[in-house]
Amino acid sequence: MFAGMQGWHLLIVLAVILLLFGAAKLPALAKSMGQSARVFKGEMKAMKDDDAARTESAAVDPTTVKDSGIDPETPPRA
Repeated sequence: MFAGMQGWHLLIVLAVILLLFGAAKLPALAKSMGQSARVFKGEMKAMKDDDAARTESAAVDPTTVKDSGIDPETPPRA
């Protein structure tokens, strides 16, 4: 992504960002980006925990399954 970018390229990018947003807004912008990343990371962790809980609860013990009363050997009546 940044292949071939040198130090002076980064200085130009920083200068353009300063011109667009202004020096006063940059700390607020960085703070909001950090908070957004933190919220995103927390949500991803919660989703992984939910998935792990679902897979654990989906595992069914075959000894606890109730008998439906249908004999699999007997063909259905017409």
